[in-house]
Amino acid sequence: MTPAATVPTELPTETTATSVESLFRIEGQTAVVTGASKGIGLATATLLARAGADVVGVSTTMPDGVSDARAAVEAAGRTFTPIAADLSDRGVVADLAARLAALEVDVLVNNGGTIRRAPAADHSDEDFDEVMDINLRGAWVLSREVGRGMLARGRGKIVNTASMLSFQGGINVPGYTASKSALAGLTKALANEWAGRGVNVNAVAPGYVATANTDPLRADAERSAAILDRIPAGRWATPDDIAGAVLYLSAPASNYVHGAILPVDGGWLAR
Repeated sequence: MTPAATVPTELPTETTATSVESLFRIEGQTAVVTGASKGIGLATATLLARAGADVVGVSTTMPDGVSDARAAVEAAGRTFTPIAADLSDRGVVADLAARLAALEVDVLVNNGGTIRRAPAADHSDEDFDEVMDINLRGAWVLSREVGRGMLARGRGKIVNTASMLSFQGGINVPGYTASKSALAGLTKALANEWAGRGVNVNAVAPGYVATANTDPLRADAERSAAILDRIPAGRWATPDDIAGAVLYLSAPASNYVHGAILPVDGGWLAR
């Protein structure tokens, strides 16, 4: 007779509370967050600092002195390095990439982005180009330059901010949709090349988030009601909702996750 299986009376050490917590700690690491002055970027910088990272916060309007980002990061007991950089300016992006490449960056969060709303027939080349430069080209250049150092060290996490419009077409945002669809593709392309070399490249795909970018939608009572009716969770996301997913993709818990585009949308895409 085969003896009955023995059920362990205690969990293995690798699943104790201490090690579970460590799956979401990035103690002593350096994290770069673009678009860090507000919204998702600010929430992400704050949470990564609480998880143990020193933060380099990049934003067009990031001051050297007092800022919400600095206050949040330093309140978590971590150091904050501010960098003001306009991601629509290719020369500025090149300089930023060189500066970041000189650091030992453990986590790069390409969150800086913009949106321009106009029907496709009226969408200007200037608006299209600016959105593509900020949302896509900036993320590409920073990933390439910072990624080289990660590859040399054999470790690193890159997290891009994609969108549910990486999966859908949207309305009146052709440039934004094009940029976010391309960013999802870039995420997968980099993951294919770098996964075997210790670098994780993934993306979060936020749904409708209560930020400045969505102010016009939330101000339109009819459109806002239609959006909420489509979201199974029944509410707009907060920046903190997205930051939690970014932390997961930045931490050891996601070490075997490569090329994923993680929807954080309250169930929108499942509807």
